[in-house]
Amino acid sequence: MAPMLLFGCSHLNDGRQVKTTFAEANDLYHQGSYTASLDKYSEIIKKYPAKADQALFEMGIIHAHPKNEQKDYQKSLECFQRLIKDYPGSEYRQNSEMMIFNIRNVALKDTTIAAQQAQIETLQHKVQGKENEIVTLQKTIEAFEKKIEALDKKFFDYAIRKGSVDRILIEKSARRLMLISQGEVLKSYKIALGGNPIGPKERQGDNKTPEGTYVIDARNRDSRFHLSLHISYPNERDKNRAKELGVSPGGDIMIHGIKNGFSSVGDAHTAVDWTKGCIAVTDEEIEEISKLAPNGTIVEIRP
Repeated sequence: MAPMLLFGCSHLNDGRQVKTTFAEANDLYHQGSYTASLDKYSEIIKKYPAKADQALFEMGIIHAHPKNEQKDYQKSLECFQRLIKDYPGSEYRQNSEMMIFNIRNVALKDTTIAAQQAQIETLQHKVQGKENEIVTLQKTIEAFEKKIEALDKKFFDYAIRKGSVDRILIEKSARRLMLISQGEVLKSYKIALGGNPIGPKERQGDNKTPEGTYVIDARNRDSRFHLSLHISYPNERDKNRAKELGVSPGGDIMIHGIKNGFSSVGDAHTAVDWTKGCIAVTDEEIEEISKLAPNGTIVEIRP
């Protein structure tokens, strides 16, 4: 009886000890101490072979755990594969087979994601390289534009000194006035026209800007529109047309600036056609035009 009792007590002690060791390993796992937990399960496999299948299953879970910084899918697979091979009758066999299937899928997805991430990083580097090229090109273009602007200014300043403008071309449909010297356009300006801009001026008060060829025949520095250059409208054609219509052709057509007191409007004045038939530019622009275009300068106004 004594040997039997001793054996029975020993068996109970082993059962309590293995439960305690499993509990310790599980506590370490929940604390995030994955390496220490794996060591405990390895101890169980050595000391308590009858519980090795459970220990292997737990180790396989830990090796594949997402929060395990030393996560190793291969070691996880080895644990589950060993369990299936060495313990074919284990209650953990079916779950191990399922874990092997899942881990292989996850490993494949991770490999695919890593490859895609590497591809994305490569493309990002290429894009960054292209962006750097674009920035360099933009800087080069800006440098060229500054050089061109400087050359234009020198040429324009030279033209002012020489008074070399021989013609002013006005294109009504494009709302554009161009200073021309010997067939070359020195500079162009946005303009506003009469409030009824379509077609040639026919009579006084129709708010149309004339169409035809004229000359600058006078200028007024005391103008209500900063500064004005008078155009020789009406010409003979304009007078004959008005005579046929039995009306007065009108007059006082100017190239002028903005109405006094409103110069701050600047370029915005071209948003609408606001004159009574004249051609309007900004105050700064009429100053430039006046310096370049002396009396007698041809003014051609096209539709």
